[in-house]
Amino acid sequence: MIPVEIHEGTSPIILGLPHTGTHVPEAMHARLSPRGQELADTDWHIHTLYDGLLAGATTVRATFHRYVVDANRDPSGVSLYPGQNTTGLVPLTDFDGAPIWREGAAPDAAEIEERAAQFHAPYHAALAAQIERVKAQHGVAILYDCHSIRSHIPFLFEGTLPDFNIGTNGGTTCDPQIEQATVETCASAEGYSSVLNGRFKGGWTTRHYGQPASGVHAIQMELAQSTHLGEETLPFSYDEAKAKRLRPHLATLLARLERLALDGRLVTPGDPR
Repeated sequence: MIPVEIHEGTSPIILGLPHTGTHVPEAMHARLSPRGQELADTDWHIHTLYDGLLAGATTVRATFHRYVVDANRDPSGVSLYPGQNTTGLVPLTDFDGAPIWREGAAPDAAEIEERAAQFHAPYHAALAAQIERVKAQHGVAILYDCHSIRSHIPFLFEGTLPDFNIGTNGGTTCDPQIEQATVETCASAEGYSSVLNGRFKGGWTTRHYGQPASGVHAIQMELAQSTHLGEETLPFSYDEAKAKRLRPHLATLLARLERLALDGRLVTPGDPR
């Protein structure tokens, strides 16, 4: 199976989908514990939720599961959240802190490096190429990184997660207009809660590519899975009614970000366009 699926569009918006894949090579799958084989930490149905919301959007989607290697982690293995519970480049536990590999079957450093080369690197090569292509076309590129997570995970955070979790790494990964438009759109979505740079401030993808001074802007949206799933446990079913209610707000947000880029307000000073 190819590690990444790409759909090239004409919009300045790129949707990153690093965690919707469920492919685990057979030999690796056999080494996962029964709990690990549930693949519970998938960003379930996020690609379906965003499908068709913005005509012309480019999508870059990892097909492999995050237990193979996490496409949203620093390939050097540096933690995104030092001092807090999290999972690594190749997770050894799930989001509840439980082991996901059978005893003695966890990957060693050499295997982790091999997985990064085989899966992580091709995904980011594709993503970088699309950012370069889109920026060449429009003068700017906005990477909107699509994520979801269960709303209750005591191992990672206390209480209930807000519905919209916006990450810009403290405002460093995008133009303030992008952050403001996202915050305003989410705040105006009736019946939904939101937070800016709360527990999730943007993963490695957002932090790595978000270089506003060079015309590349990145923002992460971590949705609580309660907004679009029937249940946050197996079988993690997609709730069409919930999705129908949520999708217009996401469509409004993406359209608003696209307008910012197309209006020319985000073009890097000195750009020849």
